Amino acid sequence: MHDIEPLVELQQKHGIQIQASAFLGTSPIRQYAEGWTMEKLLSTMEKAVSFAVENDVPVMFVTEDTTRSNPEDIKNIYQRAMELGVRRICVCDTCGHVTPNGVKKLLAFIDEEVIKDGGYNRRDIEVNWHGHQDRGLGVANNIAAVEAGADVVHGTALGLGERAGNAPLDQTLVNLKLMGAIDNDLSVLGEYMQKAHEYTEVPLPRNYPVFGQDAFETGTGVHASAVIKAMKKGNHWLADRVYSGVPAGEFGLEQVIRIGHMAGRSNIIWWLQQRNYEVTDNLVAHLFDVAKSQRRLMEDSEVVEAIEAFNGQ
Repeated sequence: MHDIEPLVELQQKHGIQIQASAFLGTSPIRQYAEGWTMEKLLSTMEKAVSFAVENDVPVMFVTEDTTRSNPEDIKNIYQRAMELGVRRICVCDTCGHVTPNGVKKLLAFIDEEVIKDGGYNRRDIEVNWHGHQDRGLGVANNIAAVEAGADVVHGTALGLGERAGNAPLDQTLVNLKLMGAIDNDLSVLGEYMQKAHEYTEVPLPRNYPVFGQDAFETGTGVHASAVIKAMKKGNHWLADRVYSGVPAGEFGLEQVIRIGHMAGRSNIIWWLQQRNYEVTDNLVAHLFDVAKSQRRLMEDSEVVEAIEAFNGQ
């Protein structure tokens, strides 16, 4: 209740509503660790929610660690919260415990046995899903929550958060866009991710899906040849998809042809042409030999050094 008092003062001062997210850990393991009883949890929730409702503070009631909680406990505490005026609830996988199938079953339980059996219309209650990444299932679970009818799913840029992190917001948006579940313009999402990486200093691995440096870089000769052929046709739609399950352009990014140990001559010729180098058979052969001696893709600066060394012979 004391945590909500500043919101009352801020609302009165600025004339805008500020949502309070009131949460309690409801799992048996948490109750045992803390020495809590359901009676104590219910009493605590009632005081906080009643205070918020009485002071016209919008409140979302959150059960922390919902996925490891007793179904009857969840039912009782949510229904009591709704009786007190709560119209937003948040179902949480606080410890990254659940699988996508579990998400669907849990949200079906919330829909049928918590909301409808409590005498409420589902459309009158906003259901939020909040997931974590401990088992690497955050994005899959977010998608399952959308498919199960959740109104809001939570996430953070780069999956920033406690332990292994929260469900990555960026990957969730990409997948929902490709599924046709949303139609948002995500062309600045790539820039947003770079800013999130810069400001938070959370690593953005080279092989991070979609937004990592390597995500749209093609170095294998056969793959690169197909992408290049599409580019030469002037068909950017095709080039974005012929060897990529994610169209880079929709997220403010582009396909990149690289030179490395798996490269073919087409990679090298394309790379040289794009940078206005004179393409000769001898230069291509030299770069091909250099590339084959590498154990990884070459940085552009390394390719330039190899060209300068060849020209200086």
